[in-house]
Amino acid sequence: MKGTEALPATSTQPLKAKNVSADEIRALADTVTNALEDDKAEDITLINLEGKSSIADIMVIASGRSARHVASIADHLAKTIKDATGRPVRLEGMPNADWVLLDIGDIVIHLFRPEVRAFYNLEKIWSDGSAHGHA
Repeated sequence: MKGTEALPATSTQPLKAKNVSADEIRALADTVTNALEDDKAEDITLINLEGKSSIADIMVIASGRSARHVASIADHLAKTIKDATGRPVRLEGMPNADWVLLDIGDIVIHLFRPEVRAFYNLEKIWSDGSAHGHA
């Protein structure tokens, strides 16, 4: 990511923070990664989306062992992010919890059951070698 350039907020991205630096986004990604590790999420992967998509700057993909585990991780992560940023977290995919999406504007987090993750294979779609694991 580049220095501390401000990232523009748009009306299509209501959760995107105004004037957030790349360093602040990276720090939030570290908070997300640490929370996922604490909750025993598996196969945590970060993908840099800068220059690839206007949706977010970072995509985080992780797995839970079961739908119940995915739901628990998502719930705890949403609380952690709200505490850290003061911003609401858009959460989709509950209560089924096969695939839960948390949208925090600058970062999009996908939580999967392993077989659902393998089926959709988001890493292959979005990665060009910029993905790296963290667990």
